[in-house]
Amino acid sequence: MKIKETDNSIIQRILSGDKSGYRELANRHKDYAFTVAYKIVGTREDAEEVAQDAFIQAFHALPSFNQEAKFTTWFYRIVFNAALMFKRKKNIIAEDITLSEAAQEATADTSNDLKTNEQKKYIQQALNKLSPDDVTMITLFYLKEQSLEEIAQIVGISAETVKVKLCRARKRLGEEMKRILGNEVRTLI
Repeated sequence: MKIKETDNSIIQRILSGDKSGYRELANRHKDYAFTVAYKIVGTREDAEEVAQDAFIQAFHALPSFNQEAKFTTWFYRIVFNAALMFKRKKNIIAEDITLSEAAQEATADTSNDLKTNEQKKYIQQALNKLSPDDVTMITLFYLKEQSLEEIAQIVGISAETVKVKLCRARKRLGEEMKRILGNEVRTLI
């Protein structure tokens, strides 16, 4: 059985001149980088561009990476900042989930899958109405299961501030869900 190499050992190889480590590190973290970027910029194409830019920034900054810290925390802060900068530059408004894509999936799904898809659709609609800061807090905590301390490192604030922002983001998400669904929100959640 092959033991999974740590991020720090891959970084050491890269810094020693092994260029194949770049690919390994990118493959290991590309999905997560895309997800964080997508939650902020709102479109697949823009999220791919942001994730790619973030990898380039990270790889250029690898020599300055403090290997006492977690690579993922450091890297996702880069992704987070790159996505916010992209959004500011482009002044993009987050879009709803493509209906045709959801409709295609819905025809092939069972009733339980339909309910799950409906839930995802409405949650995504509500998330699209929130600020990038709120979306980031909810995404990192609930979808990526980061701790308050890890989120604090990623976004550059204290864990207590993260806790407050997360609480407010949840409240705003609930309010958006109520606006979208009215009384049906109880059956969805």
